[in-house]
Amino acid sequence: MPSQHRSTGLTDDQLSIIDELSTLPFPKREGRSEKDRSWGGPGYQVAVLRESQDFWDDRSEEIVEAAEQDLEADLAALTAVLADRWGDPATVDLWPYLGFDNPDPEFVAPEPLGFLCNVAGSMRVWRLRPSGRWLALAIGQADREFPFELIAAVGEASLLPE
Repeated sequence: MPSQHRSTGLTDDQLSIIDELSTLPFPKREGRSEKDRSWGGPGYQVAVLRESQDFWDDRSEEIVEAAEQDLEADLAALTAVLADRWGDPATVDLWPYLGFDNPDPEFVAPEPLGFLCNVAGSMRVWRLRPSGRWLALAIGQADREFPFELIAAVGEASLLPE
């Protein structure tokens, strides 16, 4: 059974998923795995590391805030572990990938940025230089009633400008 840090919910499983995402070949076609809440396609992979409860029945401020803080603690713990491996992450604002300021009306952000910009405002990014990839962690929420999700994403370096 994986060890778990009770204060943050950080598990060895989350780090195993991150390690797997950062090294496995990218899928040749778009696809999902409901078993492990991951998906990917050419040039990217995404996995939900942990999610909070949903908020269909109770969206009170204290419930929502507690759920978000719990995932923020996981994010901080994972960031500390990964910073020991790869250095401090960069914070990347995801707003530009929504395309609102893009003069091209046909602009669509490449995946996984297209997904991430629709659920999160920013992400913490490490550039995995030897592999030509980047790894990001973010906390996202698809809609007010949906759970918060701690998300790991890996993409080709060319998808994310320096």
